[in-house]
Amino acid sequence: MRPPTIRDVAERAGVSKSLVSLVLRGSGPVSAEKRETVLRAVRELGYRPNAAARSLSEQRTRTVGVLLDDLRNPWFVDLLDGLNSLLHGAGLHMLLADARLNRRMGHDLAEPFLDLGVDGLVIVGTVPDAGGLGVLARRMPVVVAGAREPRPEGVDVVAGDDEHGARLATEHLLGLGHRRIAHLAGHGAVGALRRKGFEAAMRAHGAEPVVEPGDLTEEGGYRGTVRLLSRPERPTALFAVNDMASVGALSAAGELGLRVPHDLSVAGYDNTSISRLRHVWLTTVDTAPYEIGRRAARCLLDRVERPDGEASVHLAAPTLEIRGTTAPPCDELRG
Repeated sequence: MRPPTIRDVAERAGVSKSLVSLVLRGSGPVSAEKRETVLRAVRELGYRPNAAARSLSEQRTRTVGVLLDDLRNPWFVDLLDGLNSLLHGAGLHMLLADARLNRRMGHDLAEPFLDLGVDGLVIVGTVPDAGGLGVLARRMPVVVAGAREPRPEGVDVVAGDDEHGARLATEHLLGLGHRRIAHLAGHGAVGALRRKGFEAAMRAHGAEPVVEPGDLTEEGGYRGTVRLLSRPERPTALFAVNDMASVGALSAAGELGLRVPHDLSVAGYDNTSISRLRHVWLTTVDTAPYEIGRRAARCLLDRVERPDGEASVHLAAPTLEIRGTTAPPCDELRG
């Protein structure tokens, strides 16, 4: 059996094909009675619009490319949820690609999206090539979400205020009485901003910042923590660049026989689902990834409608979630 066509719907409903098109697009002056008649015919016939044909007629595919920096990072899950909630409501579908895998295989990161003719592109996480991104933005609407690299002309950026968030976490640890606080750092612009916030807060309180380089992963957090806790005068508190690194820090502390938070306080960043697990219950900075995703979707929809509009940077205000991994230092560790 051939699938039903728009002509079949029109014949069943007793109306013209153009009126069926108006009803399916949700536009035009159509009476409620006629609209219901058409929709009833659609349901009875099991008609589904031909997406390819609609794309040709509208000069749009109703798809949005999403280039994800690393599928393994749980913070991106909440951001994607917020992104999709608004895009779906606008009748758009996301097409995901893993930038980490594409880089490893030497593939052009944006070429598949150009070939598919997506209506726009959202880059989530670290921007791979700022120069290439500027060229890409001249061919389609582009929004960057969750990254703070230099912004090319015509590209909107939606992210958290990383420097302020790092200050919140560091000042929390200082307020508990810690002075020997170390930072498990990360790379990229986001890592640099969080390190800057940490160092500024430490120096504002007359404390010497200690920074251990890392790579935003659990393994990196584990290795960095082992090095820090092997020092003659070990830190009494750690502020990690993200929750993944914090989990590595917690593992290292446990293997070395230290109790968190009695012997070591640990604070993370991102407030991911991992941080909210009961056996982790991590003090962390909430960056509102769901709202960042929704704002990124709003920026993209606006840019699709107004391609020549002025690009902007939107920073979400972070908040501190105090849970069970931070406490005042025990008396023998003060100083």
